[in-house]
Amino acid sequence: MAASERSLSSLRGALLDGLVIPAHPLALTAARRLDECRQVGLTRYYCDAGAGGIAVGVHTTQFAIRDRSVGLLEPVLDLASRTVRDWCRDRPAPLLIAGVCGPTPQALAEAGLAVATGYDAALLSLSALRDADNASLIDHCRAVADVIPVIGFYLQPAVGGRVLDRAFWRRFLDIERVVAIKVAPFDRYRTLDVVTALVESGRRDVALYTGNDDAIVADLLTGFGAGDQPPVHFAGGLLGQWAVWTHRAVELLRQCQAARAGTTGAGAGPLDLLSIGADLTDANAAIFDPAHGFAGCIPGIHEVLRRQGLLAGRWCLDPHEDLSPGQDAAIDRVLTRYPHLADDAFVLEHREGWGK
Repeated sequence: MAASERSLSSLRGALLDGLVIPAHPLALTAARRLDECRQVGLTRYYCDAGAGGIAVGVHTTQFAIRDRSVGLLEPVLDLASRTVRDWCRDRPAPLLIAGVCGPTPQALAEAGLAVATGYDAALLSLSALRDADNASLIDHCRAVADVIPVIGFYLQPAVGGRVLDRAFWRRFLDIERVVAIKVAPFDRYRTLDVVTALVESGRRDVALYTGNDDAIVADLLTGFGAGDQPPVHFAGGLLGQWAVWTHRAVELLRQCQAARAGTTGAGAGPLDLLSIGADLTDANAAIFDPAHGFAGCIPGIHEVLRRQGLLAGRWCLDPHEDLSPGQDAAIDRVLTRYPHLADDAFVLEHREGWGK
C-alpha cells in the first residue's frame, strides 16, 4: 500500500501496535550538498532494520533544509518517499512521518507538501508559536489536521520547545485527526501532563510515542494509571537516538512489549531492561551532548553513522556545527563499554546492498 493511500484507521492501528520510528538524518558531502546515494542508503537501512516508520524533515534532518538558500525540504521529503516505495515494493512499507513547523501559513504549506509527496502524518512542532495562547495553538493544530493526520510534539524547552500545559493537551486531544503524540519534554512532570490528558480524554485511538531520550526504556515499560480502565502505555518511540543502532532498537522495543505482556520467557525481564535503559541513557549522553546544551547532537549522530560506514562524514549544513569538546572521546567510551547497544554486525552484513 502506498503511503498516500493508507487509511486513517490503518494508520492508527499501526501506531498503536508500537513502532520504532527513527528521525532521519541528512547525508551531506564535504561540500555540504545532499549526498543522495548515502541518503538513499540510510533510508534503506531503516527499512531493513525493521523500523515501522521513518520521520523526515524533523530536527535530525536539520531545520535549515527549509532555508531558501538551501532548498532541500521538498527534495529530501520526496527522496525518502520514493526510496521507501521502491525498496519495500514487495513488503509492508514503514509509515512516513513529515516534520511540519512554522507559523500557520508555513505549516499548512509544509503539510500540503507532505501529502503531495506521499506522507502518512505530520509531526507538528509548535516552537514557532512561542507566545501563542492555548486557543490559538489549538486553532493552528486543527488547521494542519484538516490537511494531514497529526502527531503532537512536546519538545523540550532546552532545545527550542515551549511549555505546553495539561489543559492544552486535553484540548488537543479533541481534534479528531490526531493519531499520536510524541512526548519529549525530558521532564517526568510534563510527560505526566500528556499522559493524564490522554487518560482524561477517554481516547484509546491515540498512541503515545516516547521522545524522551533519557528515559526510553522506562517510558516503554511503564503502565500509567487510568482508574478502573486498563493502564496507558507508550506504544513505541520516535527518536533521534533511534537514528543509530536501529536494528537493536527494534529488538529492544519487542523485548519491552514482551515484558509488559508478561511473556518474556527466556528473554530479558523488566529489571534487565531497566539496566539496558541506563546503558542507553549513558550512550545517549555521549551522542546527544547534553553536557553542552545538546549542541553536538546532530554531529554526534552523524559520527556514529560515519563510523559504521553509513555516512561519509559528520558534516552539517552549518559549517560551525560539529562535535563539542570531548564528545569524540565520550563516543569512544560508550562504544567500547556498551557493544550490546550497537548493530555494527547487521550494518556490515547489509551495507553494500544499500549503496554508498
